[in-house]
Amino acid sequence: MQEAFSLVDKGFDLYSSEDYDVGMQFYDQALKISKELKNDSLVSIIHTLKGHIHLRNGKNKDALQEYTKGLEFAEFTEHEELEVKANAGLIVILRRMNRSEKALNIALRSLEIIPKTNMYRKGAHVSILVLSSEVYLAREEYDSTLFYVEKALEISKELSYKEAILDLYIKKGMVYYHKKQYNASLDYLLKAKDILTTQEISNKAFPIINTTYYTASCYYEQGLYDKAIPILEDGINNFEETDFFKPPAIRAHLLLANCYNEKKDYEKGSFWQNKYMELNEAYQKDKDQTIDIIHEKETNQLEQKITDLENDQRQAKTRLFIFLFIISLALIILTYGYIKKQKSNNVVFQNLMQEINQLESINKQTVVKGLTKKEIFIDDQKIKEIIKGIEKLETQEYFLKSDCNLRTMAKKLKTNTTYLSQTINQYKEKSFTEYINDLRINYVLKRLQEDTKFRSYAIQSIATEIGYKSSYSLVKHFKAKTGINPSFYIKSLNKQETASEIKV
Repeated sequence: MQEAFSLVDKGFDLYSSEDYDVGMQFYDQALKISKELKNDSLVSIIHTLKGHIHLRNGKNKDALQEYTKGLEFAEFTEHEELEVKANAGLIVILRRMNRSEKALNIALRSLEIIPKTNMYRKGAHVSILVLSSEVYLAREEYDSTLFYVEKALEISKELSYKEAILDLYIKKGMVYYHKKQYNASLDYLLKAKDILTTQEISNKAFPIINTTYYTASCYYEQGLYDKAIPILEDGINNFEETDFFKPPAIRAHLLLANCYNEKKDYEKGSFWQNKYMELNEAYQKDKDQTIDIIHEKETNQLEQKITDLENDQRQAKTRLFIFLFIISLALIILTYGYIKKQKSNNVVFQNLMQEINQLESINKQTVVKGLTKKEIFIDDQKIKEIIKGIEKLETQEYFLKSDCNLRTMAKKLKTNTTYLSQTINQYKEKSFTEYINDLRINYVLKRLQEDTKFRSYAIQSIATEIGYKSSYSLVKHFKAKTGINPSFYIKSLNKQETASEIKV
């Protein structure tokens, strides 16, 4: 058994130093020994650790499988601490997959378990509280976000857990930014910046990016463009190469373009707008993990081949052949992947158009994914009034307003947020956030189909028109519901319209 523990320790050291492939080999060896010895607790731990490696590598499906196995063995052994550790990984995966309801249920379940374990008021307890706050933040339920942030902050300060304190200050800054309380937001963001500059912090990339983006955003919303611009330019100039594909870093480019446009410096505004569009397009493209890995390896090989060619002229012909072969192979793979993706998108588009046309003839029911409103019979007069009010707001297209959220809608319907949320969960069979996003995507699908002028708008303008604050939000929710990007949908509609005109 000591050998298995030793292998796990080696694997964890390699994971910490980001040598994931070798770390995985040690975990696999330890897993084999643990299964032979029937040590279910250690098997659970190893599956969870393997899930962490897949998570870091962006392999969500593989990570989900490992966390699920870890959870199965944890439940089998009735070891609650192991269950919490596996749950932490599951929460991250489910949040990435936009399954916030499931992620939240698991987070709350873990918080019920923790007081009965040795994790109570320790680092693991903080982690689950932070994950819970992140789920609520993604659902735009800001009061609940602050509730869990404060709980995590209290414990983190007791533990002098500076990385968590930094992250939690940034989250408070984000919440107050979304609540349009910009001075309060800046207070916490500046506290975070002070920690970043005065204390030794590991993994600074995301904290720096988020602090940069939201600090500048606060100044932008207050019209203080001269304060926002140097923060953004300094941040962008100091981002690592890999940072440019993180959403806040991408949005920082758009924010900088908007700052210059507000100052009527359209040349610089156009420059940063183009940078944003390049990064956003690269980010939005579906990335096949296998092709990505092949492409990365081939790129490294090409660089090595070039160096070898310079140092050894005698093998120039052979290496040039290899060089060209690898380029050709990479191009073939990438071209094949692109064509395959385009064909898949065309099939999705045609199916989507059929759904839209079919559903139009059935009393104009909900468009996306064939979802229809469930008829239920309710005796409670109060609930009837809320449902009637919800339907009225749908007719008035209130969901298109940028300030449409659970709190403002509850106020309009003269009820509280909890009651409204429960009513929508029962009547619409979805969370409030999912309900609003469905209405917006249904609306934009139909309007883009009917309004050619609307199709000519920039994605950011379309997003603003239907209540989103960024093009990223529109693209994320549009693709989650339809399987394709809005730009592809618009292009396909235009192509279809042109083909119809030619036939006529």
